[in-house]
Amino acid sequence: MTERVVRISRVAKVVKGGRHLSFNAVVVVGDGEGRVGIGMGKADAVPDAVRKGVTAAKKNLITVPLHGDTIPHEIVSKFGGSVVMLKPAKPGTGVIAGGSVRAVVELAGVKDILSKARRSTNPVNVVKATFKALASMKDPEEELAKRRRFVDGTETESAAGSGAATTN
Repeated sequence: MTERVVRISRVAKVVKGGRHLSFNAVVVVGDGEGRVGIGMGKADAVPDAVRKGVTAAKKNLITVPLHGDTIPHEIVSKFGGSVVMLKPAKPGTGVIAGGSVRAVVELAGVKDILSKARRSTNPVNVVKATFKALASMKDPEEELAKRRRFVDGTETESAAGSGAATTN
């Protein structure tokens, strides 16, 4: 697993004795073969915050369906005030993305992609919007197979039988 620190912020909490300083770290981990996770850590020292962020990121890994070296389809995702658009690209294009989006898609194993972060460019929200977009990606072949199975009647009979009983 490769880890990349996207942002380190110094935050202060005002207490009776003055200001208590600590650090927030946003970390992305991935294997470069379709698995990626994000995490946030907070501690009094930067290395501890990064370590906590890595632990949190490893706990919420997702698998991204890849279509060669790019993503299977275009997607627009929103988190907070950030809107991120991801678009598949032809081989040889490279990763056309800003720092926050780039960290997530590179560690997911995407080599060719076009992206645009709009509205708020807060790195935390941009990373979360990108992660949400990659999590909601669907492989077109698998989705088509599911829909064919539904239309062919293998699932419609069982669904119709249970639905008819509840409507009466």
